[in-house]
Amino acid sequence: MNSYPAVLITGSSRGIGRAAALSFARQGYQVFINGRPPGTALYELQAQIQDCYRVPCHVIAADVSDYPSMEEAFRKEIYTRVPRLHVLVNNAGISYSGLLQDMPEDAWDQVLNVNLKSVYICSKLAIAPMVQAHEGTILNVSSIWGVRGASCEVAYSASKGAVNAFTQALARELAPSGIRVNAAAFGCIDTAMNQSLAEGERHELEEAIGVGRFGTAEEAAALLTFLASPDSSYINGQIITMDGCFL
Repeated sequence: MNSYPAVLITGSSRGIGRAAALSFARQGYQVFINGRPPGTALYELQAQIQDCYRVPCHVIAADVSDYPSMEEAFRKEIYTRVPRLHVLVNNAGISYSGLLQDMPEDAWDQVLNVNLKSVYICSKLAIAPMVQAHEGTILNVSSIWGVRGASCEVAYSASKGAVNAFTQALARELAPSGIRVNAAAFGCIDTAMNQSLAEGERHELEEAIGVGRFGTAEEAAALLTFLASPDSSYINGQIITMDGCFL
């Protein structure tokens, strides 16, 4: 065991998750990073964190949507190294673009399992030691589409809307135990998930954003590290929107 505060960030191999892992490492956290399959990018991130910030970093290769896999990972790979997580960042997410009438059932199940069920699984496994310590933070990465909905992204919007409700309900449940639960509802962030947009689609979205551009993964990560810090100690049960003034 060591004295570093510990954070688990799901879906860490790219985008917001990767930027968050680097940001928490910069703040002196021991970082557990996750991806499935883990792939080269995750191990490169591990090496970068260890070389640049000199903090422990561990790869958790389990599937966040599979309870037995994550239960084993928490028991054998996390709780053998730290007594508890100080911060859990539920970031893993996938999208599906297309008409609902054309969406296969297995695609719907996959989106809901990765985006929502994983939040339940990881939160459930993290909570007990947090309650015992009377301290901890759970951060859920959500989306503005979970608030207003997006055409041709019904499953994604539904999953993020559920994450928002999950956040507010769990915050009420855990507040007496000294645990804070918040969500960051991001707008258009310049990540791989949005790189499939056609040039015209991207331009149309940029015109709808008050600041005229997509956000960066680093800006998103800065919000997450703030929400995990003592400076945000009175922020609980909130869905914090970060969308550059999306009109």
